[in-house]
Amino acid sequence: MAERDRRTVRDLRRGNRARVLQRLYFDGPLSRQELGPATGLSSGSISNVVSELVTEGVLEEAGMVDSEGGRPRTLLRVSPTSGLLIGIDIGETRVRVELFDLSLTELGRTEHLLAQHGYDVERVVAHVRTGVADVLRDADADAASLLGIGIGVPGIVEQETSNGANGATGATGAIVHGQTIGWSAVPFEKLLRDAVELPPEVPLFIDNGAKTLGQAEMWFGGGRGAREAAVALIGSGVGACVVHASTPDENARSSALEWGHTTVRIRGRRCRCGSLGCLEAYAGAEALRERWQEAGGPLPADADDETALAALLAAAFPGPEGPEPDPVALSLLDDTAEYLGAAVADLINLFHPERILIGGWAGLLIGPRLLPEVRRYAGEYALRHAAARTAIEMGQLGPDAVTVGAATLPLADFLARGGSRPPVAPVRPAASARRA
Repeated sequence: MAERDRRTVRDLRRGNRARVLQRLYFDGPLSRQELGPATGLSSGSISNVVSELVTEGVLEEAGMVDSEGGRPRTLLRVSPTSGLLIGIDIGETRVRVELFDLSLTELGRTEHLLAQHGYDVERVVAHVRTGVADVLRDADADAASLLGIGIGVPGIVEQETSNGANGATGATGAIVHGQTIGWSAVPFEKLLRDAVELPPEVPLFIDNGAKTLGQAEMWFGGGRGAREAAVALIGSGVGACVVHASTPDENARSSALEWGHTTVRIRGRRCRCGSLGCLEAYAGAEALRERWQEAGGPLPADADDETALAALLAAAFPGPEGPEPDPVALSLLDDTAEYLGAAVADLINLFHPERILIGGWAGLLIGPRLLPEVRRYAGEYALRHAAARTAIEMGQLGPDAVTVGAATLPLADFLARGGSRPPVAPVRPAASARRA
């Protein structure tokens, strides 16, 4: 109660703006009359908030709708042109940068391959710098219109804090721990802030790539309407996240899981993390390429993960006009389905989600073929009651889901602020100027 009593008029005003914006963003267009019951605000509060947001260009009219026995009602929506967002996927094989308007309509994109040079930090930072400049230039967009840049990365993300003057503690940026890619306590946010040419008021939001995928699927994809869902990201590696509640106004909470480094086979294959028997050592695209080559699959020695996975699927499922299915490829994929099914059962037993969604570029390739067997094996390994309450489906947003999810990080911040941009930190004058 004491915490609530400390709320200021400014806090209440921002909260009212946020409720209106969030409802219009996810359920709009709506009329002023519909916004009252949808937000729980009085008609006077609705009128004030809408007037402010229309004047600021955040809301716009979206047509008229007839009312019963009265004047037609004006519909409102969040203006797509009231801000720009950038989503970046630091993926397993490439750095993908996409520019969006506020409705998450793509305005530009660029990609830089990582296959040849791997995860050298300086090169990744250079790709991000170039990518941001390219999409802004190609769309003829002003960087000052950016509401923020969201970035999905592999690994564990922590916000580093440090003690400043007079013992004050403040955040100094996102630190990335990516054991499988050779990143140890990389000050990624600081490196990007130093390298990427941006106005100082444009915020950076850095989080685990599986979490950004999960948020995108919960907001716009296969997770919509679910209270709890687990979302798997299967690329060259394997990750997952668990999301509780589906929209920002429901105080959604999500947790990144190192699901790919749970053990599915005692004393099994060596994983790239250094451990034995990890799920990633059997179900990631890099592991599938290595297993297919070890089994004698007809692959060039320099085949990348995407080429190898496509060849493996073509060998196992050649189609009606092709040769007989390769029994080695079929056996390898059936083993993979069992490993995935057992790991999915772990998610079911641990978290009891309503839905489990399979995404990531490799997951989208193998999922349609393996999903029936994954479901069957999950049912065999999971507790029956929990398994009966969980639907196992494919993600719906395609290979761009991580970049879309990354863009939702600044979008969520913008909506929570009630359409206000982050405050610009004042520039302190030099010591000599202060003395003068």
